[in-house]
Amino acid sequence: MNPSIKLLLLFVIALEISFSLVISLNVALVGLAIIYLLAHRIKLRTIGWLLIVPLLPAIGLWSTQYINGSGDKTLMAWVLFTRIYAFVFTGATFTLTTNILQLADSLEQNWHLPAKFAYGVLAAYNLVPKIQHEVQIIRAAGLMRGQQLSFWSPKLYFKAVLVSINWSQNLAQAMISHGFVEDAPRTHYRHCVLRWQDWAIFIIGLILMQLGIFVIPWH
Repeated sequence: MNPSIKLLLLFVIALEISFSLVISLNVALVGLAIIYLLAHRIKLRTIGWLLIVPLLPAIGLWSTQYINGSGDKTLMAWVLFTRIYAFVFTGATFTLTTNILQLADSLEQNWHLPAKFAYGVLAAYNLVPKIQHEVQIIRAAGLMRGQQLSFWSPKLYFKAVLVSINWSQNLAQAMISHGFVEDAPRTHYRHCVLRWQDWAIFIIGLILMQLGIFVIPWH
């Protein structure tokens, strides 16, 4: 499926389940997401972590609503509990199965986003491992001077931001030296085609969502 169409579909789904009070819809989305992840050969261990990690905040929301809520406390408590998992699993269908490079290509070619924005997002994504490494270096340098830079220390992140700004300048110069000119006509080595099947899946997904909310709202 086209990455940008998938992103748009998941955005609409997230928006709709944010305002719906249908427990069965949330459960159905979790079930469909698990099937989708298994079809893409995502490891059972990863799916298990997706079930375990949100459990604590889900229980927290459930207990808060059940104890201190108003109106139909039981319904709202289970709606919030299942909504957490619906967000996590629908998001996982995108993050675990989508190539960030294909997404950047799709956003630029299919949705005509500025090339600077698309490549900027791609560059930021690829710089994440280097930023993590740089944070370790900054912490080690701090220890050599007798300074303990903890995980929540503002100094740590301020220095990391300064390093990132320096990288951004180097990256911009590298792109210019390779012939990148903003708003200039471009050819593409990788073509991201938007097919009619992508729109068909998007429309079918929207129709199924409306059926789950308005036609068969089984709580």
